[in-house]
Amino acid sequence: MGERITSPCVGLCSTTLGDRVCRGCQRLDGEIRDWPALTGEQRQQRMAELDRLRAEVAGRFLVVVDPESLEAQLRRHRIRFRDEQPPLSRAVELLRVGRGRIRDLTRYGLAARDGEDAASLHERITTDLLAAAERRQALLADLIDPPTQEP
Repeated sequence: MGERITSPCVGLCSTTLGDRVCRGCQRLDGEIRDWPALTGEQRQQRMAELDRLRAEVAGRFLVVVDPESLEAQLRRHRIRFRDEQPPLSRAVELLRVGRGRIRDLTRYGLAARDGEDAASLHERITTDLLAAAERRQALLADLIDPPTQEP
């Protein structure tokens, strides 16, 4: 039996709309296309990189004060997460799904650094995640095809 192919896909792929970077999972269009061909180790490595990115960006705006409450709410609302996924990366997905319904972040084990509501936090985090993913895309493009230097 074949290895199960895990994916960071959240079912919100904007690359089908022409984006080079997916607004849902922050992968490049080529990464999405090539995902099934990656080895399990390569997929795990890329998922860990995406988790680090999400945790770094979310950490600018949000603190996980109770990881157990966060996990309980994710389970309660049937929001997909992985055991090895850091709590701040999990919180990004919670905000994506529940941004319009969450009134009290503390019930979810979270606290906003600037007292923002869930919808505002989601918007700011998503904007920064997309910018970081686009910077990564530009960096990778430069590595593959370096810009020519004028003499």
